[in-house]
Amino acid sequence: MEQSEPAPRFDRPVIVFDALCVLCAANAQFVLKHDRRGRFLLASMQNEVGASIYRHYGIDPADPDSFVVLEAGRVLRDSDAVLAVIGGLGWPWRIARIAKFIPKPWRDWAYLLVARNRYRIFGRREVCWIPTPEQASRVL
Repeated sequence: MEQSEPAPRFDRPVIVFDALCVLCAANAQFVLKHDRRGRFLLASMQNEVGASIYRHYGIDPADPDSFVVLEAGRVLRDSDAVLAVIGGLGWPWRIARIAKFIPKPWRDWAYLLVARNRYRIFGRREVCWIPTPEQASRVL
């Protein structure tokens, strides 16, 4: 994994997502609504912060098949990233972490199946999703 850019550091976990993907943008809005403690920050892969995180970890921001969670200088991908977000939302969402007992190759296979087909299944926006003024402080 080539890491040509310095590792970005943030004081909270950062979710990097595809703001053009209807499903991904809906998930970002879900996190903003249900993350009552304000634990997560969000960055679109289409903006410079998100793109630089992707590039640092060897992911092409123009053709990703994964969203990532950057936490304490380490990156979580695929189903591990999903479980980290769900677990970070608190109850009742945290109960879904039971999926951790499913073998990682199976979880990642299911995740990547959806991720690679997300535009075809859920659609693609013509412009990136824009947060409301109340949400703007949580979006990088």
